[in-house]
Amino acid sequence: MGSRRISRVEEACKEEISEILLRELKDPRIGFVTITRVRMTPDLRHAQVYVSVLGSSEEIDRTLEGLESARGWMRAHLGRRLRLKFLPEIEFCYDSSPAEAQKLEVIFKRDSEDSGGSD
Repeated sequence: MGSRRISRVEEACKEEISEILLRELKDPRIGFVTITRVRMTPDLRHAQVYVSVLGSSEEIDRTLEGLESARGWMRAHLGRRLRLKFLPEIEFCYDSSPAEAQKLEVIFKRDSEDSGGSD
């Protein structure tokens, strides 16, 4: 199976899961979530869905707990939207890279201001 197909399925899963989270899932534990990427196994049977969550560590934990409990429901909805031979098992993974990037941006801005703001 070509890597182009895997990439297309990853992108389709990302779009559909984002849409499901935005419009259909009504779990109060789930806060502001962004799907950052989806990684599929070559056989398209397993999908790691990387999520970024805005909020405190408690809010992140609650959101991940809500996503985990809705995993089967979301998989069923995903199956109705995508035409795949096998519906992938979904695993949610926390992606801390956006939070880390924001921390670095604050540090760079502070350092820039400390050095007089000259480039």
